[in-house]
Amino acid sequence: MDILTIGKLTIPLLRQYLTLQEQRNVLAEWTTPDINLSDFELTQLHVIDDRLSLVAPHLLNEATIWARAIYPLLVLAEAGLVRAWAEVGVSAQYPTFEVNGIIDGVLGQEVAGRLDIPYLVVVEAKRGIGGEDPVPQLYGQLLSAARLNWERHPKSPQIVFGAYTIADTWVFVRAAVSGIEGQLDLNIEMSQEYSQRYEAAAILKILKYIVSISAGSLDRADGQLPHLPREVG
Repeated sequence: MDILTIGKLTIPLLRQYLTLQEQRNVLAEWTTPDINLSDFELTQLHVIDDRLSLVAPHLLNEATIWARAIYPLLVLAEAGLVRAWAEVGVSAQYPTFEVNGIIDGVLGQEVAGRLDIPYLVVVEAKRGIGGEDPVPQLYGQLLSAARLNWERHPKSPQIVFGAYTIADTWVFVRAAVSGIEGQLDLNIEMSQEYSQRYEAAAILKILKYIVSISAGSLDRADGQLPHLPREVG
């Protein structure tokens, strides 16, 4: 069995193992959720924004911008048993390959203090000469999440979400993974870019929507996204 390391993936390498379809700058229900944020959430967004306004995000190293901007938004999207996690090791086996590595950030269901079901995975792109394309890494993480979820809830397609961040810019992805035990297909919908300094509320709404629909879709046999009731804030 071939071993694929998330941090070393490329698109041509992935295409050796699966059929990949990609749509860019998608406008869909999950990119424009009808959600109201609470006063508490809006206050927390102002706090995070104030921290960003005092620095130049593109000049900060990855660990600093993660601590000041990215991870606080993940924590703010927590709900019920869904928690934010950082530096999560994953290993998932498909019939012809195994994919493993470290996920920078996760929103997922907690069981007894550990991550059980990942709903959203996040890649923090490395910058500079040593930087790698974050998209293949994100696809590898999505494949890992899809397989782990399939082992608990074997339905097809598996719907999982992800995002990659560059400084304080976010891009979200919705992945539909089918043929997990056979001919593997990865269908990607990718959002536009969102700048956290100017669109923090939009980013948080997408995160909250993903948490809600992912937790609510576990018992659906068709793999489609359920309707999300409007929140009152």
